[in-house]
Amino acid sequence: MASGGVKINTLNDISLDILIPEIIMTIGMLMIIIIPNMGDAKIRLPLSKIHIPILIGGTRFTQVNNPIIPSIISIITFGLASLMSLWMLLNDNTGVMEPIIEVNQFTSLFSMIFTFALLLTSISSLYRLPSQANAKIPDDSDSEESLNSKITILMNNRRQVDFYILLLMAGLGMCLVAKSTHLFMLFVCLELASLSSYVLVAFNKESAIGGEAGTKYFIVGSVASAIGIYGMSLLYIWNGNLEISSLTNAWSQMDSLDPFAGIGIGLMLVAFGFKVGAAPFHLATPDAYSGASSPIAGLLATASKAMGFVAMMRILLIITIPENGEEAYWMIALAIISVITMTWGNFAALTSTNPKRMLAYSSVAHAGYMLAALAAIGTGLGDEQSNALILTAIIFHLTILVLFKFGAFMVLTLIENEGNSHNMSGLHGLARRDPIIASSMFIFMLSLAGVPPLSGFLSKLLMINGIVNISAGTGSMASVAIWSWASSVNMIFWLAMAIVINSAISLFYYLRVVMIMFFEDPITNKPLARSLYLRLIIIFCAVLTLLFGIGPLSESLIETVNEAAQSFL
Repeated sequence: MASGGVKINTLNDISLDILIPEIIMTIGMLMIIIIPNMGDAKIRLPLSKIHIPILIGGTRFTQVNNPIIPSIISIITFGLASLMSLWMLLNDNTGVMEPIIEVNQFTSLFSMIFTFALLLTSISSLYRLPSQANAKIPDDSDSEESLNSKITILMNNRRQVDFYILLLMAGLGMCLVAKSTHLFMLFVCLELASLSSYVLVAFNKESAIGGEAGTKYFIVGSVASAIGIYGMSLLYIWNGNLEISSLTNAWSQMDSLDPFAGIGIGLMLVAFGFKVGAAPFHLATPDAYSGASSPIAGLLATASKAMGFVAMMRILLIITIPENGEEAYWMIALAIISVITMTWGNFAALTSTNPKRMLAYSSVAHAGYMLAALAAIGTGLGDEQSNALILTAIIFHLTILVLFKFGAFMVLTLIENEGNSHNMSGLHGLARRDPIIASSMFIFMLSLAGVPPLSGFLSKLLMINGIVNISAGTGSMASVAIWSWASSVNMIFWLAMAIVINSAISLFYYLRVVMIMFFEDPITNKPLARSLYLRLIIIFCAVLTLLFGIGPLSESLIETVNEAAQSFL
């Protein structure tokens, strides 16, 4: 038993209760494969006339002959996995399966983030990739428009199983990345999620833009992964073991930086930099977001980005962080990359006329903010409390990003069904066509910009406050005179200033969306599709974006996130 009565599971116990979300997703994947294929097939026993039903194949049973079944199974699976992750988080379930798996509040929180984002993806895809039970076969009497419509419906029906299996594979990989304590396990799981993401980006292969986006994303991602795997091989040559605890001990015992170790870590950060969308590894990100369907773009901007940061934090804050208060060797490089990333992302978003590309560059900018916070920890100037504060801010931002970033992509999902998601004109006059959806998008845009009292403002405030505290070398700014403080701050203070300046720049393109929705004339007076469940989820995300910005709910979430950060450190 661990302190506080928490049960610790080891591999010798062969206990699988710490992998409940992953087991649920595995079962869901099997159900998606088996249930839609259940039928009246039989096999004959050799040398007899006895036929035994095997229930797989043949003519499908009426009860399972419905293309919506895979989406229902996926929604139930991710809903259960998300609830179990939340239960494990609140009950502080802790366990290890040495040497590859560790479960604590940090891993449970990120499992909840991943599964909740995938739940939103599944619900949104009900409307973006709709199925129809009684689809009609095209015939010669159909017009061209009717013919295309029938073919699209038939294609969507056939692709339901493939789509949701890919989502479940991505979810399985993401959750295991959060729990991995072995670099080989971490990289295999990251690639499981990544390969699924590449296919999901190019899933709408009938459109030219989807195939192009998937190809670019796959090529750049494959090169980044190859570089990362080469870096991992150098670490193995250097240490002979890829367990994170073993690498941490070996790193702390080095008198000077070993070339194999330094180059290996640097190459691995290239792979993780691609996953988080850091410059200059972000070049395929805008094309991937704009070519993928809006739900998949939302998944890349939230869960996939969080997965990349989990892997990066394992490397930077566990293996390579100095224990004696010295500056980490990667600090200056990461600080420079963070400023370039946030500035590049915001200025590119200013000129974007495609809302999905604009949100893609916005996602790049947000990656820069979090990289700046990681660089502040690498200065070695902060104590354990200061470092925990900054890590809390990063994790809090990744948590609430699922609400307002994914919320914006869900609004675009409604517009995408009209064929207007690749141009700002689809948002023209949205307030007149659908005031509730426009108001929700308004909340999402302000939260992305960091306007108080929304949750996006709170996360940026926590990051800026943590960086300033570390740069000034004090836990409180209130007792420091302004001129005395200005002369005493470390150069890392300017990372906080970069976040403030870039947040101000981002207001221009976020408010442009607001202006378009409320002051431009709509291109059509036709109301948006009803899409009941998608609308309810959008409103739910907008309400939580407000509640997590100020009040008791925000305090409770920050406390939970802080406990997760402490368990990580």
